[in-house]
Amino acid sequence: MSSYAIAIKRVYEPIDDSDGQRVLVDRLWPRGVKKEDAGLALWLKDIAPSDELRKWFGHDPELWAEFQKRYREELKDKGDVVQELRGLLAKGKVTLLFGAHDEKHNNAVALAEYLK
Repeated sequence: MSSYAIAIKRVYEPIDDSDGQRVLVDRLWPRGVKKEDAGLALWLKDIAPSDELRKWFGHDPELWAEFQKRYREELKDKGDVVQELRGLLAKGKVTLLFGAHDEKHNNAVALAEYLK
């Protein structure tokens, strides 16, 4: 079990010095956010859930457990991007950024749990 320093926050929240490397983990660019204002180290859109899984989930809390299970299965086939993210984490704190309104049931939360 790794002890990575991972934070999670909405991409719409202000940049903070404590964020470390900021990585957007959504497939779609967040509405209303300018790329130059996002302060990203990386946009890992390929680590995001498939469109099919994202649409099926629809941020429905009742589907959360099944979403996590299905997303973990997808992540097993995304070794390159998972390794890229682990490489960043090996260098220090990483903040996973997401655009969803639901701060408890989103792919960044599921991804952080997977990485830990």
